[in-house]
Amino acid sequence: MNAVPRMTPQAAPIDPLAFRNACGAFATGVTIITTRADARDHGMTANAFMSISLDPPLVAVSIADTARMLPLIEQSGRFAVSILAAGTEDVAMHFAGRPRDDIGSPLRELDGLPVARDALAVFAAHVHQSVKAGDHVIFIGRVTALDIAPEGRPLTFHKGRFGALTPQDDSL
Repeated sequence: MNAVPRMTPQAAPIDPLAFRNACGAFATGVTIITTRADARDHGMTANAFMSISLDPPLVAVSIADTARMLPLIEQSGRFAVSILAAGTEDVAMHFAGRPRDDIGSPLRELDGLPVARDALAVFAAHVHQSVKAGDHVIFIGRVTALDIAPEGRPLTFHKGRFGALTPQDDSL
């Protein structure tokens, strides 16, 4: 039987704002991505984080080509991810470009990298691989250290707003 080539219809261009709004319908956690370069700590708020592999332990973050963090991670070869807890919106906004002097010292150190002080979980990683993807670079990091808070609820982000999970009723 002969294979028949298939013609694919030309897709209409996707409106960037509509695409962003559609992606915003996906509720995510909120993280701070940090690194240390030129003997200074640097951080940015992001929700583009995921676990990749258990063996070896790998995580990934996606950083825009235009982000100041991109060349800093490339230079240092390391990054950390802090998963923020509910109630830390001020820290998220601080690292989202709206710095606040009244939040004190929001960072501590893990394995030579800055991480958020009151995070639910933190990961320190060496860049294992980087992948250019459209207008972002995906950094896959091999986790070298982690720390987990004994309890807490995550800060969430959905349709442009922060939120938190409600406590689960364990009696159900």
